[in-house]
Order: sequence, then structure tokens, then C-alpha cells
Amino acid sequence: MEIDIDNFDFGFTAVDEAELDAVQQSAESINTVQAEKLNAEERLNKLYNAILPLLSNLKKNPEKEYILWPNRTQKIEQFENLIAEIIK
Repeated sequence: MEIDIDNFDFGFTAVDEAELDAVQQSAESINTVQAEKLNAEERLNKLYNAILPLLSNLKKNPEKEYILWPNRTQKIEQFENLIAEIIK
């Protein structure tokens, strides 16, 4: 690759302090949004992984009409607490 010495600019430009501040604030905003997105994706994955065993158990024996679910209230309350913890 041949370099044109007459038009070589080293790849940078000068900016004033206001322009620099604007670029830095923009970069910080992008980083914040990306971090929030990752956090939301992580919580969504946790919710999915929490709900999947319930759905799998419900469809294990579709030919049976009844579900035996001892300690149902306690298990449901534990699951509600797990979901509440994930959402926080």
C-alpha cells in the first residue's frame, strides 16, 4: 500500500473542550445503556431458567388428568420469592 505523503493526516483531528465533553458524555451514556441491557438480559435468562422446570414437569405425563402436588402453597410461595428476587 502506497502512502500519499501530501495528504497524510495521522488520523486525528483537534477538538475544543466542549466537543470533547460531549463525546465523553456520549460514550458514558452508551456504556450505561449497554450495562443495563446486559443486566436485563441476565435477569430475563434467570426468569426463563426458573420457569422452564415448571413447564417441563407439567408436560411430563400429558395422558394423566390429575397432578399430585404436595406442599403446593409452600412451593408456589418459594417460586414467587425467587421471581421477586430476580426482578429486583
